[in-house]
Amino acid sequence: MALLESWHEIAYDTTDQKAMQKVWEKYFKEEKEIYKKLLSDVNKEVVGTVEGLANEYGMDVVYFTGFLEGINESIEKPNPVEKLKESSKVKIKIKPEDLYFNMVKAKASWLYELEEWNNILPEDKRKELYKKCKDEQIVKREEPKVYPNDPCPCGSGKKYKKCCGKNQ
Repeated sequence: MALLESWHEIAYDTTDQKAMQKVWEKYFKEEKEIYKKLLSDVNKEVVGTVEGLANEYGMDVVYFTGFLEGINESIEKPNPVEKLKESSKVKIKIKPEDLYFNMVKAKASWLYELEEWNNILPEDKRKELYKKCKDEQIVKREEPKVYPNDPCPCGSGKKYKKCCGKNQ
């Protein structure tokens, strides 16, 4: 079984909610420590095998595969996480703005509020990225809202509440 499949089985096992919650608590704690190390030298390209880097960062190989899946959109060259084996070589070269944006998008405040960000992105840039992310999450209606006393959009001439809105 591929490492990513193993991670998904552990992390998204809906049959045992308590076990899944413990997995995520452990993962988030370890993830935070890895990010502290990576962000301390954001320009460094980290290279190694999945197993080697997992050991270096003190994380189980399967959990580390989950980490690689999570960071994949925020690095210069994404790793083929679906095909990873313990011996697979991976590279992590962070794109700071993408990483910060994706942390905000994931609502991972324990990560985007790390003090290490103070040395990487100025506060105004972080605020700009935060606002951009939140603006993208706003769902905008394509059609204007139809209120009960508006004419029905079907063209019947009746009020919406007496026509198509009757069954809503």
